[in-house]
Amino acid sequence: MAAVSIVMGSDSDLPVMKKAAEVLREFGVDFEMRIISAHREPDLFFEYAKGAEARGVRVIIAGAGMAAHLPGMCAALFPLPVIGVPMHTTSLGGRDSLYSIVQMPGGIPVATVAIGGAKNAGLLAVKMLAIGDASLREKLDEYTKKMCAEVMAKDAHLAEAGYENY
Repeated sequence: MAAVSIVMGSDSDLPVMKKAAEVLREFGVDFEMRIISAHREPDLFFEYAKGAEARGVRVIIAGAGMAAHLPGMCAALFPLPVIGVPMHTTSLGGRDSLYSIVQMPGGIPVATVAIGGAKNAGLLAVKMLAIGDASLREKLDEYTKKMCAEVMAKDAHLAEAGYENY
């Protein structure tokens, strides 16, 4: 049963949204991934969003570009957390997507990551699920230690290359 649902309105969003899936796989979190358009398939979209909780979904990650209605509409219909991923657009560089997602009316919150920030959306979903899952919390601790070790190794490499540490 999928704990997280990753949804996007177009397959053009897939290269970005796959990064959320990669994070969820790394942490062993079951997920589903769908392409559903809130504009072109409204009946199917309503069925998807209203039925997600009954299917076991606890967090939705929704990617959208331009008018970016998908995350907000998910939040309006799904009672649990929704994370919005604004997509980069050619006309406004993704600012249109970002503003559309973060400017939700009071009472319909959407947690929003950076433009193209699906990796962080995946990590945020893991952190939300870890609130009630000690083993997932331990995996997050190990992930953090691994990131720290990677940075320390890069710093050591600078010293080996003859650069001074300050």
